[in-house]
Amino acid sequence: MASDEAPKPAADRIRVVGKWVGALEVDLGAWTVPMLRAEVARRVGDGVEPERVGLIFGGRVLKDDPPASLREAGLKANAKVLSSLTSPDRAKEIAAEAAKAKAEEEHAARLVRLWDAAKAMSQRHTDGSFLEDEDYNLDLEDQSGQKVMFGSVDDMKALKMALMLHQKAKTQMKKKMYKEALDVLIMAEEAFSLCDSKLIEKVDNVPMLQLDIVWCYFVLRDISCLEVAGTRLEKARVGFERSHGKDSSRFRVLQSGRQADLAIYVRLELLEGVVAYHNGQTEKARGSLTSAQAKYLQLQVPDEAISMLMDMGYEARSAKRALKMTGYDIQSSVDLLCDEREKKIRRQEEDRERQREILEQMRYGKTPMNKAVDLQKLRGLTNIGFEKYLAAEALRINENDAEKALDLLTNPEENCILQNKIQARRRRATRGSSSSRAARTASATNNSQAFVSAPPHAVDGNAPPHAADGNPPEGNNADGNLPEGNDVDGNPPEGNSAQLLDSVEAMINEETANQDVVMTDEVAVNDEDTNSHPVPARDVSMESDLAHELTGDALDDYDIEVSDEGQAIAEYLSLLESAASS
Repeated sequence: MASDEAPKPAADRIRVVGKWVGALEVDLGAWTVPMLRAEVARRVGDGVEPERVGLIFGGRVLKDDPPASLREAGLKANAKVLSSLTSPDRAKEIAAEAAKAKAEEEHAARLVRLWDAAKAMSQRHTDGSFLEDEDYNLDLEDQSGQKVMFGSVDDMKALKMALMLHQKAKTQMKKKMYKEALDVLIMAEEAFSLCDSKLIEKVDNVPMLQLDIVWCYFVLRDISCLEVAGTRLEKARVGFERSHGKDSSRFRVLQSGRQADLAIYVRLELLEGVVAYHNGQTEKARGSLTSAQAKYLQLQVPDEAISMLMDMGYEARSAKRALKMTGYDIQSSVDLLCDEREKKIRRQEEDRERQREILEQMRYGKTPMNKAVDLQKLRGLTNIGFEKYLAAEALRINENDAEKALDLLTNPEENCILQNKIQARRRRATRGSSSSRAARTASATNNSQAFVSAPPHAVDGNAPPHAADGNPPEGNNADGNLPEGNDVDGNPPEGNSAQLLDSVEAMINEETANQDVVMTDEVAVNDEDTNSHPVPARDVSMESDLAHELTGDALDDYDIEVSDEGQAIAEYLSLLESAASS
């Protein structure tokens, strides 16, 4: 009687010699090196761990990584494999070395990703590259919160890249990941080196970086870096004096007399004292450590002062920071906290405005070089009387060249052709998305949580592209009135800023969904060069890590908890005393 079961494949036989001798029947296509290792360990007996078994075939060691079948490893039927047995300690050492090598490889790969992500972000956020799913923007600010333009475009890119990497390293330092942070700091130093040296001499970011690198040396107890640590500390002190002024005079003026940088000099003088101590310069070490200790004591905030500010409604951490930076002066601390609150509110308003601009740019599509439409140039064209949607399209197809866009708009024939293209695109979009628009409208009508809508026109009064085709703009009622919840000026009601921002984003996304599709279609049809400049692959997770760690807090670099520094100062002063008494 025929059997329904498929015949099992014939097993291959291999010979094992060495620590265990015998023949094994294996499936060369299914068995892997770890399986063979485990089987030999079982045959050896005495509870031998598979990790202790070494296998050699054809003069080479069979490795587990990458996992492969025995056939892929080169074994054939009747192959002879030499087995060996390492000592338990040696097996653990081998396993530890393999794990360390793997961890180092992963760390190196992560550093490459981090560098590439920072480089890509600095590129996009300097040259205006377009990315649909990115709703944030990177700007450079001074300590007063004002936007700054720093040197050339290349300098801007390098500086943004360096600051992102430095911030990432500082986050790792706060998590006590000093070894990982040190590698990122070195990358940030490389990025800073790409900037014009005369420009970065004006800021204290580079001296701060040098100080952070030496602090990592100290925490990791890396004595081998002692000599280079001294050089880095000299650079840091010269850099601080250049940017802060002699005895921090310039810094005090900028900070309204506050001593926000005091913790920085505690760390600097401590490290200078440590380097001097290990170099046998006892008196220099004593002077640096004594000065650091005096500054450290100034940063010990009385609990009563913190309680007073907390009674006024401030958080303990913010209160302590303000008191440290003002020398425990209550009124100055309150002034500082109020200033910081105003800056935070202003930054939130600017962020909301910038997010609206990003969403507006998405409406106009991307240029052939994957750039967003330059809103500043767009405002210039609309200010002289051109319709916004027409001016935006002229800028888009001319790669944001305002002069070429102006020439197109002032040429009656080309202007007419451009308008006809836009009208044709609208008709295609209207035919292709009527059903989805109706579905969205019904959904919006039935959504009881939608409490705010924006006016159906832009702030400057120009009608959006869909207004000229005779269709009522989305967001209005059927009778043309503004939606409920807006005031007579079309402004949304006051409320929670986060909720307001979410609602505005949802509204703009809803209002411009069709326009995005239409603009993309126009690019595909009329701009053949677009496909020759594809958007590079994006490391979303790494970029998100970098972006979300940028706090915009101008005083964050100076807000150092100096408890570790205090212990180190006491330790090295004690060593000096012991050396003097012996």
